[in-house]
Amino acid sequence: MGVPEILRLDLCPAMLMPSKPFTRRCFPALGQKGGVITVGNNSHFDDGSGKIRDAKDLLDGVKNATVVIEARQVVMKIFEDYTQSWYWILIGLVIAMVLSLIFIVLLRYLAGIMVWIIIVLVILVIGYGIFHCAMEYVHLKGEPGANVTLQDLGFQTDFTVYLQIRQTWLAFVIILAIVEVIIILLLIFLRKRILIAIALIKEASRAIGHVMCSLFYPLFTFLLLSIVIAYWAVTAVFLSTSNEPIYKVFNETACDHSRTVCEPANYSTSTMKAQCPDSQCLFAFYGGETVYHKYLIVLQFYNVFLFFWCANFVIGLGQMTLAGAFSSYYWATVKPDDMPAFPVFSSLGRSLRYHTGSLAFGSLILSIIQIIRVFLEYLDHKLKGAHNKFTKFLLCCLKCCFWCLEKCIKFLNRNAYIMVAIYGKNFCASAKDAFFLLMRNMIRVAVLDKVTDFLLFLGKLLIVGVVGVFAFFFFSGRVRAFDDTAPNLHYYWVPILTVVVGSYLIANGFFSVYAMCVDTLFLCFLEDLERNDGSPERPYMMPESLRKVLNKKNKTQPAE
Repeated sequence: MGVPEILRLDLCPAMLMPSKPFTRRCFPALGQKGGVITVGNNSHFDDGSGKIRDAKDLLDGVKNATVVIEARQVVMKIFEDYTQSWYWILIGLVIAMVLSLIFIVLLRYLAGIMVWIIIVLVILVIGYGIFHCAMEYVHLKGEPGANVTLQDLGFQTDFTVYLQIRQTWLAFVIILAIVEVIIILLLIFLRKRILIAIALIKEASRAIGHVMCSLFYPLFTFLLLSIVIAYWAVTAVFLSTSNEPIYKVFNETACDHSRTVCEPANYSTSTMKAQCPDSQCLFAFYGGETVYHKYLIVLQFYNVFLFFWCANFVIGLGQMTLAGAFSSYYWATVKPDDMPAFPVFSSLGRSLRYHTGSLAFGSLILSIIQIIRVFLEYLDHKLKGAHNKFTKFLLCCLKCCFWCLEKCIKFLNRNAYIMVAIYGKNFCASAKDAFFLLMRNMIRVAVLDKVTDFLLFLGKLLIVGVVGVFAFFFFSGRVRAFDDTAPNLHYYWVPILTVVVGSYLIANGFFSVYAMCVDTLFLCFLEDLERNDGSPERPYMMPESLRKVLNKKNKTQPAE
């Protein structure tokens, strides 16, 4: 076999180039002499086909390879940091779990103090804002150009210009004053409902104290969701690769067979290789005229739909299980003696045995809305650049409407599952009962929802902040006392970010149980008010703290 044939079959390299090692790889020995790029000691080299090329043509390839190598080095350093700090990361996550438990316990005793402190701080902050804006308004009096109106000024890209005008600060004063007055009036007229929210938050802490295993139920939900995600991912990969692999000709120089379908097994001896010596037969995509090719998009959408359905089913199962456990606490005459021995496991068994249909139907409705949203996003992506302003506006409106509808259905499903757990009715009847019950108590729902959400948000913020600050001072070496204990790291932000994200997920898991407990007790409380009147035949089941807030009493049976 001659040299041309050996080179044509890529059995030997076409040329040898001076090189030097870099991170265990060989790179061209590029240099610079007198402002000229050289390889070895020459500014030109033979590319193996007899063509003389400039050494600077190698720069782009070396730059790309350097980027890949640097990225690989960064990944290796991050991996080494994890191997050095993984046990400290686990300690940080355990601290986050302990802080979450402590915060939930403190809510039982300090919920009222925390709520009123938050309200007072909000009022003081807005009051200071009014004072500051008023002082700026007075300070600009007599300043040149400060009396220009916003209408005369027009739109300015530099927003600091508006801060030099008195009218801007006057508008701030008016807006903040209106907000302050609204908040004070709401506090005056809604003070009783805020007291109800505080009492329910305290009662939720007591309920969780009697059902402590509920705090760890999100781990079971996470496990089921992991199985669903893994099944969806594997199915998606199998669907994507169900067609035949298509190989095409890729070349650097001009070639008549460029992007032509080829066979990699015998390409080196084919006529296309002979006519285009520098070409290669490489994988392009999965395609072909198989049965799956025509329906691949439809099957992928169906797979996504099944993923949404299964994921929503798992989440709904968790909500119904926790609702059943906490409702058994509320309706127990003597707490905790009249509760089941294992409330969470008992509720899980009831949900799987009797309410699987309700869970499947509720998650089906939500999944249909979610798959429509996915289809709208897919349609928007496919029509990008092709549709006019009207179709853009229409798609935006549809996406916005279905986003709002999804939020409403999630809220309705959550409360429907609670009613299913309490009464055992079907999904439609429970959803109707929950909807009208909440509508009859709309103000109470709004106050309780916002108070609880804000408290839990502060709890998450507090836990993530405390753990994050501790991790920063520990891993960054800012505290000398930790110099001998802290690991030596390439990037100290790697464990810090891991601890912060993990702390948020842990706090969110604990507080999601707490929020579910509050919602369940709230619906039970509303049902209690409508079903019972405090008579011996129909006594209130609510705790004494709630009865005091509402001035309700259970009448005792008269002695005979």
